[in-house]
Amino acid sequence: MSRARLGILVSGGGRSALNIARALKTHALPAEIAVVLAHREEIAAIERCRREGLRVAIVPDGVDLAARVDAVLRAAHCDVICLAGYLRHFRVGELWRGRTLNIHPGLLPQFGGQGMYGNHVHAAVIASGATETGCTVHEVDEEYDHGKPILELRCPVRPDDDVHSLATRVFQLECEAYPRAIAVFLAKLRSENVPQLAESCA
Repeated sequence: MSRARLGILVSGGGRSALNIARALKTHALPAEIAVVLAHREEIAAIERCRREGLRVAIVPDGVDLAARVDAVLRAAHCDVICLAGYLRHFRVGELWRGRTLNIHPGLLPQFGGQGMYGNHVHAAVIASGATETGCTVHEVDEEYDHGKPILELRCPVRPDDDVHSLATRVFQLECEAYPRAIAVFLAKLRSENVPQLAESCA
């Protein structure tokens, strides 16, 4: 696999997508962002990503959502999919199996599953009395937060933490973890001689 083309899926502010974009500029990762895909118009990520020169596509909810998402990602010749706060179920299927990553703002499997995203995770961590939290980058399958872990980073939960302070600390880890995990994942694909998607579909 040469220079991999990434499809990044977002639903909010786009901070993780922008972090990946900046990491690609500052580190020698053999990848480029082919498209940022959002599920609605009214999110901050769209304008922020466009200001960075990234191509943005919007695929709203509706009939055949998974097929329409697939069509956009295939048209952009994406090789690897990175979920970055995407609040819709992503159909992996045969097309994206072994090609999809997600970052989760907590340690898995303790604080994962359907409905566990963003501040819901941090609130659950605090309510549990846990003394440690972190983030997990994992491969994606058809179950929420279930696929094989690629990289996990940890930080303490402090006695005076609230959801906001904990979210801030975990996001600092996410900014380090996702680019590192992408590098590890791309190296794995290269070592296994996984063809780029355009080649494997030819």
